[in-house]
Amino acid sequence: MHSLDIHGKKMAYQDVGNGPVLVFGHSFLWDSAMWKPQVDVLSQHYRCIVPDLWAHGASDFAPDSTTNLIDYADDVLALIDALEIDTFSIVGLSVGGMWGAELAITASSRVNALVLMDTFIGFEPEVTHAKYFAIMDMIESAEMVAPPLVDTVAPMFFSRNAAETAPELVSGFREKLSNLKGEQAKQVVRIGRMVFGRRDTFDDIAKLTAPTLILVGDQDMPRPPLESQLMHDEIKGSEYHVIQGAGHISNLEQVDKVTAYLSDFLARQHA
Repeated sequence: MHSLDIHGKKMAYQDVGNGPVLVFGHSFLWDSAMWKPQVDVLSQHYRCIVPDLWAHGASDFAPDSTTNLIDYADDVLALIDALEIDTFSIVGLSVGGMWGAELAITASSRVNALVLMDTFIGFEPEVTHAKYFAIMDMIESAEMVAPPLVDTVAPMFFSRNAAETAPELVSGFREKLSNLKGEQAKQVVRIGRMVFGRRDTFDDIAKLTAPTLILVGDQDMPRPPLESQLMHDEIKGSEYHVIQGAGHISNLEQVDKVTAYLSDFLARQHA
């Protein structure tokens, strides 16, 4: 891992491989290590920059100036500029796709391609907004993810049978949730409120002009395929694929399928 000072805070990031640059965004409650299977393959042909979201992984808590996902996209752009990177592609899953879309709008002339995975760039629907903010309130109040809440939150990230088909993946995430405590938990909640209180990026969706690939797990509960279909309908020329046998963290449940889609799409953009 490397780190860079952004607005007085340490942003941790991976910098692996050589070639055209790919900037990865991971899911809320995960970290940059989530992308290891894809980085292992793609770094043979690309330079992979994989930051840890503020309050996640090895990154510091968010700067006071970062209050929404547009601000965070600007923070990542500051990292990219500090690394003297001119053009790049974005591969974002969940909140990684949300801020990735904001970055693709802000720096449209510099973005070669955009991948939106298991994400939605519109408003959080009213029902899930209330549900997720209630979860954030419980974590903040307890300064931890209490065992009953672990039982509620963990299954949301995986396909229905993941506990049997990928037990180590599920148990590892449950342990990660259980270890989230104290100020760290409160700062993660701060990020969560930015995620679930995000703006409606559909207002600027016409500005997403880079070639776009949309991928979603067929069993994604937080970000169901219907939302990805809505984005596909609105993003001109986008490609859309449903990953069978995958939940929200599709890149870890169906490693080979996702890596193949990414490899093919990115190769075509850099031919």
